Amino acid sequence: MLGLSARPAARLRELYYGDSPRSARFRFWHVLLDVAIIVFFIAAPVIRGSAIFLVIDILIAVVLAVDMIARIASLGSLRAVVRSPLVWLDGLILLTLIFPYYLGNFGFLRALKIWTLVHSDIFWRTIGGGEWDDTYIEDVSKAAATLLTFVFLVTGLVYAVFLGSSGVHGYVDALYFTVTSLTTTGYGDVTLPGTAGRLISIAIMLAGITLFLRLGQAVVRPRKVRFPCPKCGLALHDQDAVHCKACGSILCIPDEGSE
Repeated sequence: MLGLSARPAARLRELYYGDSPRSARFRFWHVLLDVAIIVFFIAAPVIRGSAIFLVIDILIAVVLAVDMIARIASLGSLRAVVRSPLVWLDGLILLTLIFPYYLGNFGFLRALKIWTLVHSDIFWRTIGGGEWDDTYIEDVSKAAATLLTFVFLVTGLVYAVFLGSSGVHGYVDALYFTVTSLTTTGYGDVTLPGTAGRLISIAIMLAGITLFLRLGQAVVRPRKVRFPCPKCGLALHDQDAVHCKACGSILCIPDEGSE
């Protein structure tokens, strides 16, 4: 049980994944805090020089460390921890907070918090969920979060590596270059020098096509509902499905008018 007794681990698991009102309130404030942290991460390049920046940075590091320990304990097994990409990514974000001077140039990795939040069970249990639910909003949100995360990751990378060269004189310039490259517009007023700059530009354009295509697919894809088949367990079905397409069992999926 990862060095934690069964009772505290069960309590933590109930807070993070339970259905009680207390769990719902906990997750609500957890998501709200994550959103505030993401806002701080995005604004960090602009306010980095202020006196209070390091204080907030340390406070966020403490909060994320406590939350990460609690979530690891709630998973209940080392295998679940190792197999969770969210734990690994949050750990990487935490390292940039604990060692801001040594890993300052890797601060752009904090944008991964957008991806870890929107792809977490806590987030979707907080804003929706139930025994059955429409997955359309979830799929579109995850695709949009992946695109947004990529934008801020690349913007931070360009800002950290190419600041002061070829038109990149601030964070907005780095964001402008990222968006124009991502959309393959390429006005040419901001460019990255050298072979490394060209390779990064190519990677941004190729990734942009892929991510925009994925977002478009999520938008136009037929809507699905999450309703586990009582016989085979298949989770996703068409909204108007009467039979499970895997085993043929009869389904009783509630419609919008069902209570």
